Amino acid sequence: MEKLKPLIIGDLTARRPIIQGGMGVGISLHSLAGAVAKAGGVGLISTAQIGFREPDFRENPLEANLRAIGKELKKAREIAPEGILGFNIMVATHDYALYVKEAVKAGADIIVSGAGLPVDLPELVKGFKTKIAPIVSSAKSASVICKLWDRKSKRVPDLVVVEGPLAGGHLGFSREELHELGADTEDVPVTYQQDRYDTEIRKILDVVKTYGDKYGVKIPVVIAGGIYDRSDVEHAMELGADGVQVATRFVTTEECDAPEEYKQSYIQAEKEDIVITKSPVGMPGRAIRNKFLDQVGKIPFKLEWCYQCLEHCDRKTIPYCITKALINAAEGKVEEALLFCGSNAYRAEKIETVPEVMEELCGGY
Repeated sequence: MEKLKPLIIGDLTARRPIIQGGMGVGISLHSLAGAVAKAGGVGLISTAQIGFREPDFRENPLEANLRAIGKELKKAREIAPEGILGFNIMVATHDYALYVKEAVKAGADIIVSGAGLPVDLPELVKGFKTKIAPIVSSAKSASVICKLWDRKSKRVPDLVVVEGPLAGGHLGFSREELHELGADTEDVPVTYQQDRYDTEIRKILDVVKTYGDKYGVKIPVVIAGGIYDRSDVEHAMELGADGVQVATRFVTTEECDAPEEYKQSYIQAEKEDIVITKSPVGMPGRAIRNKFLDQVGKIPFKLEWCYQCLEHCDRKTIPYCITKALINAAEGKVEEALLFCGSNAYRAEKIETVPEVMEELCGGY
């Protein structure tokens, strides 16, 4: 078994090429991110409604969230003083720029940003050492973001995350694209066309290399979405990736910030329980089918309170409040919750530790 090389992101070196994906609300906070960073990977804290436990969250969600950013990073640093720690911040977040500035001010090593193209990210981190990494799903989106950053800010990404159609949560693909790739749960049987998306990954690698060459730097690329075991890691490396981003596999660890009920929902899930659903903001998402999902659209919904979470949310037409549904998940009310997960969540059979998962992914390295 070949030894995996460290992941080098500018002047940062993760001795294991594993980035732990950001999962919100409240699934990847200081405990999980700190444990992954301590084990030699890159730990990411999700800023999605990160302050949901703050006493004033309902009245002042923005202030509560911004305050919690520094608190969570400080706690993660206590776990991994020498580790690489950062945040996953969705571009679709209301007041996105304020979250980025707060994360940078708090001392984030890296910001990974998707759910939209992070066009203004370079300007928001100017003057700081924080590394920035867009999440892309196609060669087109990789080309657009690299071209914009090159033209507007005279720079390129420090890292690029390629998130495929088997990922959990919100997906960067239309329903039609998921269908074409065999990654839509309405396809029976689901026949994922790995080779077809591998071709797209190679195109993205070419785009990134072109811009890296222009600036005389090596831009590392990590592959995300459906990475669950060592064979997935090896496949990514064979394609030419420098590392992988893993999220679902870390949910069923002792260190994960999710409640026990949430972890058990993964362990108890069967393959057919994992479905593509439509988010209130119109994006496809992958989640575990439960009582909550079965009732969406069948019972009338009236918004009682707006938590100002996503930029493009039509309060008059949404079938449910995504913040409320995800907070229910983070509080263990799993039958009243949206249980986001990756395509391989059903493979979880037991609670593991982060060091055990890292060891298995890296093959004893």
